[in-house]
Amino acid sequence: MKLPIHIIEMLKCRSGNDLHIPSDCEYLSLDIESKTGVRIGATTLKRLLGFAQDERTPHTSTLNVIARYLGYTHWEELSKIEEQGNSDFDTPEDEVRSDDLVIGNEVVYEYLPDRKVTVRYLGNHRFTVVESLNSKLHVDDEVEIQHFVLHHPLYVLDVLRNGHSLGSFTAGHISGLSSVKIIR
Repeated sequence: MKLPIHIIEMLKCRSGNDLHIPSDCEYLSLDIESKTGVRIGATTLKRLLGFAQDERTPHTSTLNVIARYLGYTHWEELSKIEEQGNSDFDTPEDEVRSDDLVIGNEVVYEYLPDRKVTVRYLGNHRFTVVESLNSKLHVDDEVEIQHFVLHHPLYVLDVLRNGHSLGSFTAGHISGLSSVKIIR
């Protein structure tokens, strides 16, 4: 199965790699692993990008890792782009998209059992942690977040602490975010 062209374009954008030749899949494999903590083999990526002729359907777990790498919660959410288009007038009241924020806005989110984090928007999907109560994130960590969705896990694509990448991070793995608020 070859991925739809718009998803391949998203992979190119996210990885910063044009993915023109099969060996580019090695780099993509390493980048996905560094951002998600899960390895997808270069051979699998070659099939998904159309460098190898193979119509086998990939495992759902593989597609979910690709979705997470691209900032979505799971493959089903990412694949809706193809069905519904990449535009939407309706933004749910329980979702905060970083694209809709202004530099300096703060987002406060909470999740069980007693976690509360406040982040300040820096631009380009990047935030700095300004308050962290019972979370593994530390004040002054820089995090990359596409969106915050109430009752869904928060996928942090990258955590920078003291200039070093710690990789991806998931908050509210089981019950999702219990509260999301924007402070303007």
